[in-house]
Amino acid sequence: MAPGLADSPALSRSGDRSPVNGWRSSDASGDQSKSVVIIGAGIGGLTAGALLAKRGYQVDIFDLGIVPGGCASTFKRRGFTFDVGATQVAGLEPGGIHHRIFKELEIPLPEATPCDPACAVFLPGESEPISVWRDPEKWRAERQRQFPGSEPFWDTLNLLFRRSWEFQGRDPILPPYHPWDAWQLIKALRPETLVTVPYAFSTVGDLLRQYGLEGDRRLKTFLDIQLKLYSQVNADETALLYAATALGVSQAPLGLYHLEGSMQVLSDRLTEALIRYGGTLHLRHRVESIQMEHGRATGSTARPLKSSPKSKADHQPSYRVNADTIVANVPVQNLVKLVDTPRGLTPVNRGLWSAYQARTNRLENPSGAFVLYLGVEQGAIPKHCPPHLQFLYDYAGPVGENNSLFVSVSNPGDGRAPEGKATLIASSFTDIERWEGGSEEEYNRLKADYTDQAIAQLGTYFNLNDDTIVYQEAATPRSFVDFTGRDRGMVGGVGMRLPTFGPFGYGNRTPIPGLWLVGDSTHPGEGTAGVSYSAWTVVRQLEASVPVAR
Repeated sequence: MAPGLADSPALSRSGDRSPVNGWRSSDASGDQSKSVVIIGAGIGGLTAGALLAKRGYQVDIFDLGIVPGGCASTFKRRGFTFDVGATQVAGLEPGGIHHRIFKELEIPLPEATPCDPACAVFLPGESEPISVWRDPEKWRAERQRQFPGSEPFWDTLNLLFRRSWEFQGRDPILPPYHPWDAWQLIKALRPETLVTVPYAFSTVGDLLRQYGLEGDRRLKTFLDIQLKLYSQVNADETALLYAATALGVSQAPLGLYHLEGSMQVLSDRLTEALIRYGGTLHLRHRVESIQMEHGRATGSTARPLKSSPKSKADHQPSYRVNADTIVANVPVQNLVKLVDTPRGLTPVNRGLWSAYQARTNRLENPSGAFVLYLGVEQGAIPKHCPPHLQFLYDYAGPVGENNSLFVSVSNPGDGRAPEGKATLIASSFTDIERWEGGSEEEYNRLKADYTDQAIAQLGTYFNLNDDTIVYQEAATPRSFVDFTGRDRGMVGGVGMRLPTFGPFGYGNRTPIPGLWLVGDSTHPGEGTAGVSYSAWTVVRQLEASVPVAR
């Protein structure tokens, strides 16, 4: 889950040097066909920017925040370093997407330890967790003990995962919206890939019914809350082929990793690579629109903001930034609002863009997140506590939701807390409409209700009281709007339902020439590994369509 940032006057990392270079004028000399503006300095935008800069493009990245990283950034409070949203990383193993990208950029991979278990899941009324072990045989034994009779279901998931992962490793482009994309997809296919085809229109719920397991309440509950983290929806709605990968990536030789220091190391190293190869990062800039001329995207307007995201008044004038290519690292809901009146589009592209807008407007409401950041005494953490836990409670609580919590706990010595203390971050999905409108007093009261309920729920496992809680802060969808600009404070992607995943989802190419989409709205979905692969795809597509002389 990628929660919002905390309601606070500033997010800064004391002592860090700023990664921001000065503005490079849009009329600077150089081949304009090599100029790229990237909207959003999340991991997807930074990855695309660094890779393009290394390939010789003139790259400028604009972001609303005061530090790069978006959902994978951090903030400090009283000696504690809190990961804003993403707390686990996949793709660090040899051949993994981060490993491939960092190798190409010639930057070192961050120090990390495998999460084992990847997650400890507590079902309602149970004191023993379901541990998702990294060792495949250990995980097999765990699920046979926890869900007897379900192994044929898991065997099918594992087969689909292996074939899908092998296919994904050959860099297909999904969905293919161009002959070059289709050729990359065809080259990635193998006879063994065909085993996945009959399941392309199936959900996890369909597979459960196939094996007569739809009545296994514990198994269904476990799958529901695990898949909600990765796909935004439950087992009955999650596309089966997506779920096979999401549930299989935790096991060796792959795995989920806990970074030393903080999640910020990913964005910091990508920023350093961007600048080393001549790119520029402009923080505290709001991109207000994307302009079009002669039937293609040709630039955007950006407005410099005050240093604090909580400053509401913007008195700085906006200015136009010209570029041959625009890469939007934003949710697709934001993208359709950014595009100025599309001028000069061919009748075909105009029709495609209208359909694109209509499709986006019909998307299911995205989720928001409520996040509680706690700095605690080490004594508040039980011995042998896993770094990631998930709790599902059997009551909705006074606010009517917030009954599932995903919790990340720092490791001693990992740089996130002073000696003898720890960070504890708990997030839950929430209806974004609940936080819209209303007075400031009503908002603060709702936020306090959520905070009290979350602490009460966490207190059933952790030793939380006035003596052990050193610092606390909470974030809501409103916080996310203020600090990241994501539409209504949404988290994650578009939801991995059948109509929106993989071959049926949003492509990196948009119907507007010169405008590209990268991030968690596109294949393969949310998470740092997912958005990095999306960026990798855009770079390959751009390089194929606009070769750059070296």
